[in-house]
Amino acid sequence: MNEISPAQNWLLLTAVMAASGVAYSLVVYPDEPVIIGAVFAVFIGMPILAFERRAFLRPLYRRLQKLPTAAFIISALLIYEALMNIGYALAASLLSAVGLIKPESLLNILVMPFNVFMYALGVCAVVIFVLRVRELLGRDVFLSMFSGRYRTPVQEERIFLFIDLVDSTPFAEKHGDLRAQQLLNSLFAAFAEPVRRNKGAIDDYVGDSAIITWPLARGLKDGRCVRCIFDILNDIEADAESWLKQYGQVPRLRAALHGGFVITAEIGVDHHKITYFGDTVNTTSRLESLCKTLNRPVLISSELARRLTLPERISAQDLGVHALKGRGQGLGVMTLAQALPTSAASPKLHSTFN
Repeated sequence: MNEISPAQNWLLLTAVMAASGVAYSLVVYPDEPVIIGAVFAVFIGMPILAFERRAFLRPLYRRLQKLPTAAFIISALLIYEALMNIGYALAASLLSAVGLIKPESLLNILVMPFNVFMYALGVCAVVIFVLRVRELLGRDVFLSMFSGRYRTPVQEERIFLFIDLVDSTPFAEKHGDLRAQQLLNSLFAAFAEPVRRNKGAIDDYVGDSAIITWPLARGLKDGRCVRCIFDILNDIEADAESWLKQYGQVPRLRAALHGGFVITAEIGVDHHKITYFGDTVNTTSRLESLCKTLNRPVLISSELARRLTLPERISAQDLGVHALKGRGQGLGVMTLAQALPTSAASPKLHSTFN
């Protein structure tokens, strides 16, 4: 599946908004230049989409998410109306300045007509609904289900990252299951941005573990699969004071990376899911369990390590071949660590395993 850059994504959304404005112009104002509708639609709709995608006013968006449903809907509508009116006023001012429209009064520039407001709100609601569903399922899963790519099982190469919270059971015994679940919610929320940044997809949450995956080529590019785990660890360390204040401890993680062939298929009837079958998934799970045995926080299979170039400041140490439960042959294992900036081992940091 081809990658879409953030710039391409915004261009696509802008084109969709402009097209909705053109459609409205053709139906309601067939004698007017369609560029007028396109400009109005872009200026009215894009601020709402930018707000929904946290491009600006992030603190306000986070406060909205904490509100009860009824209060959230009312508050969101008020914000949308304000943003749409600002966008309308800017578009009307621009179009008036270049002579494409001739408003009868200042009021016609500052106040959006009701029919325009309702149409714009409807279009934005549809686009936001699609984006929310995509966010809920994950971009790759949403596009794959929409296109029916995995209705027939497909063999492909993928990378898997299993991350497990250390000592979650003692925390639950001490603070209770509810508090433990709150910790897990906060932890999994902290995974979201590093995973998105490194073009991965969170496949599932299993107890106190998360499963993240990439198509092989995407995960290997720039060492994204390795960057992802260390971005997560660095973000948690940078926010250590907040974790201590809120939960009395900073989460410690174990993580394992492995890649190979899997069978990918869409399953289910009432509840559809894209799932992965094969030894690669099981091996990654066993490798994550080996972290505890070897007392190493991050492990990677030698097979995968040989296929990628490590990011800056990440070094690897070969731990030899280890037997894994349920696997007939041993697996070469390496441990990954983040080197200090002035480490004497820095010449090795960019090496590719061969």
